[in-house]
Amino acid sequence: MPDRLSALDASFLYLEEPTTAMHVGSVAIFTPPDDGFDYDRLLRLVAARIAYVPRYRQRIRTVPGRLANPVWVDDEAFDLTYHVRRSGLPRPGSDEQLSELVARVQSRPLDRARPLWEVYLVEGLDKGRFALLTKTHQALVDGISAVDISQVILDASAATPEPAADTWQPSKEPTDAELVVSAVADAVRSPGAAIEAFEGGAHDLRASAGRVLGQVGHLLSAAARTAARPAPTSPLNVDIGEQRRWAMVATSLEDHRKVRTRHSRRGRGEITVNDVVLATVAGALRAWLLTRGEPVVPATVVRALVPVSVRADEEEMTPRTGSRVKAFVVDLPVGEPNPAVRLHQISYSMRAQAEVGDAVSADTLVGIAGFAPPTLHSLGARVASAASRRVFNLMVTNVPGPQHPLYAAGARMLASYPVMPLAKRQAVSIGLTSYDGGVYYGVNGDRDAMPDVDVLAQCLVDALAELRDTAR
Repeated sequence: MPDRLSALDASFLYLEEPTTAMHVGSVAIFTPPDDGFDYDRLLRLVAARIAYVPRYRQRIRTVPGRLANPVWVDDEAFDLTYHVRRSGLPRPGSDEQLSELVARVQSRPLDRARPLWEVYLVEGLDKGRFALLTKTHQALVDGISAVDISQVILDASAATPEPAADTWQPSKEPTDAELVVSAVADAVRSPGAAIEAFEGGAHDLRASAGRVLGQVGHLLSAAARTAARPAPTSPLNVDIGEQRRWAMVATSLEDHRKVRTRHSRRGRGEITVNDVVLATVAGALRAWLLTRGEPVVPATVVRALVPVSVRADEEEMTPRTGSRVKAFVVDLPVGEPNPAVRLHQISYSMRAQAEVGDAVSADTLVGIAGFAPPTLHSLGARVASAASRRVFNLMVTNVPGPQHPLYAAGARMLASYPVMPLAKRQAVSIGLTSYDGGVYYGVNGDRDAMPDVDVLAQCLVDALAELRDTAR
């Protein structure tokens, strides 16, 4: 019988609403090889690599009466050209036009009648560049048995290796009667899960999903201990709509390293690159709040959930084998006017959480080595979805990548930006990926609540420059 979704995976289907799509995305920008790059080339590449991600040819079937969680079934009518799409910008397309296209594509939910993923080839960027835009449902990328399609199409060299033999033949889809029989058999083996699934179908699916998410509380003990202190009131927490705005910011990894090195030498404790990232976000939020005329006093903080922190070589920002995923809840001191003081306050808070065990390990959820930002960002979104929105004001995910070039069918990847989903009443999320000497921020915001998302993006640039000045 087909694989059944885990309770956590199924919960992302139940929790999804028009205003809170449960997919994650990425935007990778490439320069084409000498012989060019077009839609047919991308189709051939994905067709050659999809054997590595068999889940990408499966769709979800619900069980009649919701007697058990949904199952994965082979899509007998799988159509690769439906999932690999082509779009374009008026030449020469700008980064701003690309950002607007990303926002519109990511606002649309995925079709549940088909495998839950899409890849777009975006042509027409200036300087001869093109982009690959991906979106993948969180139910599909579980961090253990599934990875994102953008990972398997990338190579460490421009030479394209021989494709794996693809002998896939779709299995016949089970009938409703077979799904019911399978559900009954599973109920005999695990009656507790069956009762929970039945309650979810007979009453309120979202309430059931909430109970399921509550079972991952051992991953969120840090957030739970903070729940007694609700997150500060903030314009970041408002009712949101279905549409999005998105902005991308390219920065230098070397700038982050210089700040880290300079302030670590001053005897106040070891500063990490992640501390510099959070201090940059804190400075950007401070400046952004001031542009809005919001009151900013010395005690003003913005609480961030930092759900993904890969144990890495901080100097090289590359993940080691046996990466660890952790969740931190940190109050960003946006009321502090001195950028150096902000940095050391954040560093102290992060060290304190790690030392007392507030940094929650999630080794059981992920065992990924190498370049896996889309999958790890998805794990970060999972943690954010499981935490109470009353606990934090926004989510910040930081995933290290390799410091050497990667290629897709000979096209060199220049940058990689994450597109993180928004939780309910969360007007903005910030994700970033380091890659080949750069740190690339993706800022996703609600279209109505964040008409100035580009201002926040520029504030990130200015805040890093402010920190860099303190390191001279």
